[in-house]
Amino acid sequence: MQSHTEGITILGDLQWRAWNGMIADIWTVACDRNAGGEYVSEAPRLVVVLDQLGEGALHVMDSPDRGKSHRLSRRQPMSFVPAGLKVWSRTESIRRLTHLDLHFDMSVLEGRFTEGLDIAEMDRPRLNFSDDRLFSLARLIAAECRSSGTLHDLYGESLMAALFIGLVQSEPAADRKRGQLPPRQLRRVIDFIEEHCSRPIRLQELADLTGLSPAHFCSAFKASTGVPPHKWQMRARVERAKSLLTTSDVTLAAAAAMAGFSDQAHLTRVFRQIVGSTPAAWLRDQSA
Repeated sequence: MQSHTEGITILGDLQWRAWNGMIADIWTVACDRNAGGEYVSEAPRLVVVLDQLGEGALHVMDSPDRGKSHRLSRRQPMSFVPAGLKVWSRTESIRRLTHLDLHFDMSVLEGRFTEGLDIAEMDRPRLNFSDDRLFSLARLIAAECRSSGTLHDLYGESLMAALFIGLVQSEPAADRKRGQLPPRQLRRVIDFIEEHCSRPIRLQELADLTGLSPAHFCSAFKASTGVPPHKWQMRARVERAKSLLTTSDVTLAAAAAMAGFSDQAHLTRVFRQIVGSTPAAWLRDQSA
């Protein structure tokens, strides 16, 4: 996480818990008048306002200029920020704020939750929204972070799983239908992903290539290709790993690192999902 804040003072100690695929942490801060900050993270995250002192609101925005010339929207307790999307926050008439941040490890969660879920939802920004079901689960997760005598880890795992499933199923797909990208824009985006696939690619980088907002870009890219941007990047990484394995004398571990995977196991898991076999089995087939 990279961040810069102004007018915000952290109060007390950080409270946190980690489960398989998610880290949860609670922050309590004092806020000066119109305090705020800017943030970008390589992991998608859900920010939930648990408690506040003051009648105003915390607003999360996809532009630093949004809301400067007019009053911002009414208070909403949650914001979901995809990986790589830079956002700005601003407090309005708040003196103290407690919020829960939930950070999602997609390399783990995609392997655990593959059936019947639209993982592309994790590429779609949802800023300043409300969902009673997710909010109730977030409060239970926060209670686990605060408890000195935590319950069995399976309890926290189940809360995390329920919240993650609710997050990716929060809105019917028909309500999000968008048009496709023009062929020239689509080619530009695909070329960029394939050239830079071995490094983390920010969603904002891709949206900037098309002149669209990140949310509109995600919908248009999936409408054009049938898969969300991060899936296309994973496919590009697999193709790069294939090329490395067949044209150079490198180990699987080295090919995984050079193609942008976290380790050999990550490469093997994604390779099997996309190709249908492990890298070793695929290599044997190529030489047969």
